[in-house]
Amino acid sequence: MLKHEGKVAVITGGNSGIGLATAQRLVSEGAYVFITGRRQTELDAAVKLIGKNVTAVQGDVANLIDLDRLYATVKQQKGRVDILFANAGGGEFAPLGSITEAHYDKTFNANVKGLLFTVQKALPLFTNGGSIILNASIVSIKGTPALSVYSATKAAVRSFARTWTLDLKDRRIRVNAVSPGPIDTPGVDSLAKTAEELAQFKAAMISAVPMGRMGTSDEIAKAVSFLASDDASFITGIELFVDGGMAQV
Repeated sequence: MLKHEGKVAVITGGNSGIGLATAQRLVSEGAYVFITGRRQTELDAAVKLIGKNVTAVQGDVANLIDLDRLYATVKQQKGRVDILFANAGGGEFAPLGSITEAHYDKTFNANVKGLLFTVQKALPLFTNGGSIILNASIVSIKGTPALSVYSATKAAVRSFARTWTLDLKDRRIRVNAVSPGPIDTPGVDSLAKTAEELAQFKAAMISAVPMGRMGTSDEIAKAVSFLASDDASFITGIELFVDGGMAQV
């Protein structure tokens, strides 16, 4: 029997990077997966790549109407949620002194507001004993120049895992956070303006990783799959670092 045979999973930001890799892995392990993303063309490509047992719902997690539409689709097609990977989010560089209100709102809306309501609006459909995984980041505990707003949002995500563990304990819903280190994704590529800047940025990150390389999206997907599975049945409220040791030494 496959690890997630017959389970229903929802993955936000499932159109690329870590979200897409996780959708591919969960489907290969027996789950039916609903993915969301803002860009329909990327969603269409993701569905084609995943190949089976997947439904894509276009939307922005910071828009509550879009979330309602997502869960209406899940309710109509499957009637329940067993696994939720609240993955959607992003960040941009903005050093203190040049942070704008627009930058703050954009980052907190996606990473905190969007994540909160992604989870809350899933609860009426959630199976007792299910699993929620929140995508945090090593920046929740490490200082990184020009990423203070993004880092603060990820610290909030880590806090949510602790408090929601207690809020949902009577339903036996486990809540955990996965905290990636530097992962080679399109989102990382978008942080730099030129190829030269990107190469320098990646080299600087790699130099701080004891394992001497960036991670892959599938390495995060494996960790998410573990936390969602019965193999993690006595694990809740944790932050699982998948970072090549970067935040550990």
